[in-house]
Formats: sequence, structure tokens, C-alpha cells
Amino acid sequence: MLNGHNLKTPAITGVCGYLPEYVLTNAELARLVDTSDAWITERTGIQERRILKGEGLGTSHMGAEAVKGLLERTGNKPSDIDLLICATTTPDMVFPSTANLIADMVGLGPVGSFDVQAACSGFIYAITIASQFVANGQCKKVVVVGADKMSTIIDYTDRATCVLFGDGAGAVLIEPSTNGEGILDTLIRSDGSGMIHLHQKAGGSRMPPSAETVAKRMHYDHQEGAAVYKFAIAKMAEVAGEIMSRNNLRGDMIQWLVPHQANFRIIQSTAERMGLPMDRVMMTIQKYGNTTAATIPLCLWDYESKLKTGDRLILAAFGGGFTWGASYVTWAYDGAERVKQTNGHGAHAA
Repeated sequence: MLNGHNLKTPAITGVCGYLPEYVLTNAELARLVDTSDAWITERTGIQERRILKGEGLGTSHMGAEAVKGLLERTGNKPSDIDLLICATTTPDMVFPSTANLIADMVGLGPVGSFDVQAACSGFIYAITIASQFVANGQCKKVVVVGADKMSTIIDYTDRATCVLFGDGAGAVLIEPSTNGEGILDTLIRSDGSGMIHLHQKAGGSRMPPSAETVAKRMHYDHQEGAAVYKFAIAKMAEVAGEIMSRNNLRGDMIQWLVPHQANFRIIQSTAERMGLPMDRVMMTIQKYGNTTAATIPLCLWDYESKLKTGDRLILAAFGGGFTWGASYVTWAYDGAERVKQTNGHGAHAA
């Protein structure tokens, strides 16, 4: 647990999202592969997703827009930020890190910045790390970004994967709590033996890019759907239940479940096992699809106006690795008032 002697409680004090303008609908996908709107919606809950178009635009460009909006909405200058952490599976390049690029684009100056790679669990991992910097007093203001341009590693001839993913970014500000609310506990877990079920075959040091790897379409997301689904159903609910148990929480004490948006059925199963009705579950999958590390901050962004000071939230995610994790958060500010003050600035695409 994060609270203890001489430790400050880290709190999420602001959130902002960025979504590209282009909307890829199920109807358009049905013209690319053998699928239909009914097939996709029934199996995943997804109706549309956003795609970043434009030559030379990468994950960092979406992340930078989310951070710029975050700073404006929280009344901070770039020079106020002590550290930036970016969770992403689709970095602009192998090096430098996407966080370095975002920090430069936003004008943060020579602060620390680095990437975290935990696939769809990346945001949970990143806020877990950020919380330590704030809790021990080393940093006062840390920005955590979850951003992915999944369209760059998706094979749009593979109907099993191309219907699932979208592009987007979300960012939160973490700083010491002024009212006792905040990120009270986090859990992160992994099992590298799950690699065989969900990975990108080529492009790394094991299998560097070559004409052969490109010809064999090995630079795309590869997943064995049934195995991933089974593991996700088990582990998302398990880790959410574990964090509730060790904080003496029951389902009726939780205002919101904030789940990774991978599949409606996985989300529904997790909520049922937690004892939560679906009207207390944040859902954006129908609009944005699976944006990987961006799903949870985009949920917080979409639902910000409904969040009240003291609301208890369980954040839960599952991703490639396998990785999974959960956070117990009590909300630190009045979301409706923040949205009113900022007129919803930064809500969607630039």
C-alpha cells in the first residue's frame, strides 16, 4: 500500500484526452475484410474507433496534445512538471523514448522522462511508478501519459484483430493530495510465458526487420484470441478482487470500475465478479475500441463530469506479456466543476 509514515498520498488532480478526427466504422471495416457491424458489435461491443492520419505523425503527437490540454485544464505551466512517464506499445521509434519526444514538444525542459512498456496494462504500471515519486517527496508534479497508435501494427487483412483497435492518448497529473484522497493502493503482475499468445513477432532484437519479415507480415499484432480471452477474464477479475480484499472493500462501496477497454464481455464478467452493476462501469469501447495504454485515462476523461470528490474507483487492466494490474483510487476533485471551469477543453480531436 502507498500510504504510510512520512509518505505523501499521491492523487490524480487532472485528466485530459486526445482522439484523432478520423472515425473508422464497422461498416468501413466490413468493406475491407469478411465481417459485419452485427458480428463485431455482438462479439466485442465496438461500433467505431479513431485512426490517426497524416504523414509523419506518431504516438508522441497524440500524447503531446493530451499533455498540453492537461496543463491548461489544471492551470500549470510546462516548467511546473518534474517528471513525465509515457506508457505505450507503439513508440515513435526504438529510441529515443516517446516520453522524451512528448516532453520536448510540450516544452517541459530538461526533466526526467521515460517510457513504460506493459502493453494494455501500461497505464496501471505507469501510475504505480509515478505514485512512488510523489509519495516519497522526490517529485511534486508528475504527468503520466497512456498513448498508442495501434493502427501502425494492425493487419487490416486480419478480421480477428483489425476490428479491435483504435488510436488515442490520455494524460493525468499526479501530485500530493491536499484532502487525503488519491491513489491508495496498486497491484501489478506479469507472466512472460503468455508471450506465445499475444505478441509482435518481428521488429525487435530477436528478429530484426528484414525484407523477409515484412513480406511475411510479421510486424503486426499477433494474438490467439481464445487463450487471451480466457486469461483476461480470469486475471482482470482476480486482481480487482485482490485489491478490494486487501482494502476491505465490497462491491457496494465502489462508485466506479474503470476497466481496460478490450472486449465488452471481459468487462461485463469483471463487473459481475466484483458485484457491480454495469451502470457503475466506465465504458468507451463502443466509441474508441481498444486504444491499449490509453483506454483507462480516456475513460476517466470521458466520465470526468460524473466523478465526485471521494468517489472510490477500481482501475483494472490486462495486456500482452501477459501483464495485469489494478489500482484503488479515491477521486480528489469535483469533476463536474472542473469541466464547467474549463468548458470541456481538449475533449477530442484537434
